[in-house]
Amino acid sequence: MKTILQAKHVNKTFGTKGNQYTALQNIDLSIEQGEFVGIMGPSGAGKSTLLNIFSTIDTPTSGEITIDGQNIVAMNEEKLSDFRRNKLGFIFQDYNLLDTLTVKENILLPLALSKVPAAEIEKRVEAIADTFGIRQILDKYPYHISGGQKQRAAASRAIVANPSLILADEPTGALDSKSATSLLESLSKLNQGNQATILMVTHDAYAASFCKRVIFINDGRLFRELHKDELTRKEFFGRILEVLASLGGEHHDAV
Repeated sequence: MKTILQAKHVNKTFGTKGNQYTALQNIDLSIEQGEFVGIMGPSGAGKSTLLNIFSTIDTPTSGEITIDGQNIVAMNEEKLSDFRRNKLGFIFQDYNLLDTLTVKENILLPLALSKVPAAEIEKRVEAIADTFGIRQILDKYPYHISGGQKQRAAASRAIVANPSLILADEPTGALDSKSATSLLESLSKLNQGNQATILMVTHDAYAASFCKRVIFINDGRLFRELHKDELTRKEFFGRILEVLASLGGEHHDAV
């Protein structure tokens, strides 16, 4: 199995000497191709800092990070920009769709920027729209569609260029339970059918129960890891709740 993400001895501190805050301490983890991994932990545990570092928005104070075999810590800004566009897909809580473009135009934007031929763009957009069940809204503008549809459009845009790693930051945070379930089922389908590699930060045990593996972080350190293996999603949800209870973390109670 190919390793997509490898982090070794990653540390992150903020502030100046004598007034420092340690956000991450000695993080070691790896994610294999085709995994759907959740990261959970209490507020302030370091989840967002870790995601920001993996997404190249921030840099670690020390440590090594390779994504798809490339050392992202050693890259300059120009190389990082190309790397983000070609290797990473992002799903944000607030969608980040462009209101002046139709849903279809929003989705194809990464392909157009990478100068993919028009016929290939059409084929990929249709395939991803079918996966996320949004073919009927491709010609609408973001302000004409629901929050759930916006998030599925944003997820489609993140995935259409076949990135090595999809990074999702609280993707269900602004959605009602029905829309959240629809998005999570689509991501799960994509993961299983296309071997897409997904790393999702969430505070929601229900969302995390769709993952194959959940990594818990507390006080900037790796705390525990759960594997779904042969468990049903409901059983896995119960295990996640048990760990969150031991952490004193927040969770949602939907099953």
